Amino acid sequence: MTQNALETFVARVRTSWGPLTTEVVADCHAHLEALLQAAPTEPWLASLIEDRPARRELYRDPDHGFVLLAHAEDAGLYRSPHDHGRSWVLYGVQSGDMEMCTYAPIEAEDHGVRLVRRDAAQVFAGKAMAYLPGDVHDTRCVAGPALLFRFTERDLTKEDKEEGRVTRFVERDGVWTIRAS
Repeated sequence: MTQNALETFVARVRTSWGPLTTEVVADCHAHLEALLQAAPTEPWLASLIEDRPARRELYRDPDHGFVLLAHAEDAGLYRSPHDHGRSWVLYGVQSGDMEMCTYAPIEAEDHGVRLVRRDAAQVFAGKAMAYLPGDVHDTRCVAGPALLFRFTERDLTKEDKEEGRVTRFVERDGVWTIRAS
């Protein structure tokens, strides 16, 4: 039986899976970029393109816990700086263009923790970006509609809502700082 691109992605990630290493991230990154080349006529992808869901779970691995989500975003949608707790994450752009900036949290006497922007990357369709545990980044849809895939090492809903391990930042007087609980 022939596998579609999503099934192939899952099978390849399961084969590559293990503890966080350079090789595991590189393999999963390559697998995600291959998924981004899927034919838009594959039923699972055609449904995403037609429905444009804000969030749809595409796969949750019952053995390893990794999750693949799809997100449709309109031009201008901005997601403020955040990390992903203990998890590492891959973002892949299937269509549209995204800007993803990275930040370093710095202890500042006058503001507590503040963010300093490291860099900004334009991420075009067919490309993916990796963020490791503790990396702080934001996302902005600069050309939409965009369709993103977000591959996470673990369930981030649990990481964020139940365990409070995700750090989110807010802008106060022109400075990005930790959002008060």
